[in-house]
Amino acid sequence: MVYDGNMIPRYIKSELQTQLLEFPIVTVLGPRQAGKTTLVRAVLPDYKYVSLENPDTRALATNDPRAFLKQYPTRVIFDEIQRAPQLLSYLQGIVDENNARG
Repeated sequence: MVYDGNMIPRYIKSELQTQLLEFPIVTVLGPRQAGKTTLVRAVLPDYKYVSLENPDTRALATNDPRAFLKQYPTRVIFDEIQRAPQLLSYLQGIVDENNARG
């Protein structure tokens, strides 16, 4: 168990860190309001954070996925990615070209 300041102890923190060492993309799934965003932002403070809940951000991601993804070449958290599911196909292509982890 790991405790980060005011954050509720998260047993999954070490598993997230392990997965980031093994895979190019890691998805965190769970029920609403369970602390997924808080967890990921605490574990990855150096990653750029992008919320697709924002209508303008989501519009760019939806209308021009390539231009949207070019803004974030590495180390990014896409929160609420289910709002722009077509990004997943583009991300797969990027991952196939680049062998980076995390």
